[in-house]
Amino acid sequence: MASADKPHGAPQPAYLPTAGSILNADKGFYDSLASSKSRTLQQTINIPPRSAKAWKVPAGSIVRFSTPEGAQVGDLNIWNLANPRERFWASRTRQLQASHVTVYDRLWSCLPYLRPMVTIIADSLKDYGVDQWGGRCHDLLGTRCDPYVNTMLTGDQYDYHCHSNLTRAVVPYGLTEFDVHDVINIFQVTGLNAEGKYFMEPSPAKKSDYLEFFAEQDVLMALSACPGGDLSAWGWGEGGAGEEGEKKSMLDCCRPLRAEVYSLDDKSLLEGWKQFEPPKYTGIHGMKVPVGENV
Repeated sequence: MASADKPHGAPQPAYLPTAGSILNADKGFYDSLASSKSRTLQQTINIPPRSAKAWKVPAGSIVRFSTPEGAQVGDLNIWNLANPRERFWASRTRQLQASHVTVYDRLWSCLPYLRPMVTIIADSLKDYGVDQWGGRCHDLLGTRCDPYVNTMLTGDQYDYHCHSNLTRAVVPYGLTEFDVHDVINIFQVTGLNAEGKYFMEPSPAKKSDYLEFFAEQDVLMALSACPGGDLSAWGWGEGGAGEEGEKKSMLDCCRPLRAEVYSLDDKSLLEGWKQFEPPKYTGIHGMKVPVGENV
């Protein structure tokens, strides 16, 4: 079709779920998990302000993230527990799901694994929608704050950015800074302005707001309570928070986060569920691999 003949209107999404597609989550199944009272708390992880912790989550568990003392954004990393080379892939998740995620959206792993790691089953902020600036909640547009860009832009040395927090948190699990990757910013509102530039707004979370994930595989999670706090007075890099934000310190806006891991008592809820397998691509990217001397 010639460009002049194309119908007017917004282009359709690049990836549309069809019946039976892995992109089309079974809403009835995930709703039953979210609504079930048949769960037992196995672990509580309290993350102090400007710090991070890591913990294991068995497949088939529910992880609940919450804001126990009010608004606070968190930077989350996820790895396959047995194989940390398989880890959360923010950019592909943006394409397959959305730039900001909520109930029924999945967080996908990197190549060559490319499968759901967790699925969101509950979100107390799901009705936030789109605000007057075009901002949405639970951000996949941006990434973690880090000491390198801060030093580059300001010359300051600060050791408790989310990248550094996550690095310290995963050391006990045999991982390093090179394993820390792009995050999902939970409880964080962001968007792109008319010029396509990234912006952040104060978190809308109130005391005990929550986000729940169902673990589709055995995973290691690490969560940083961002030193930007609720982002009402953030000031990393050039530009800062502006006149209004300068009236209070970022430290005054920092609060703890909490993660709780639940097992499901009613195993019948998981009937028919199984862990996703990687795509069965069997090619070798067009390469001819030598098999030995041609005698």
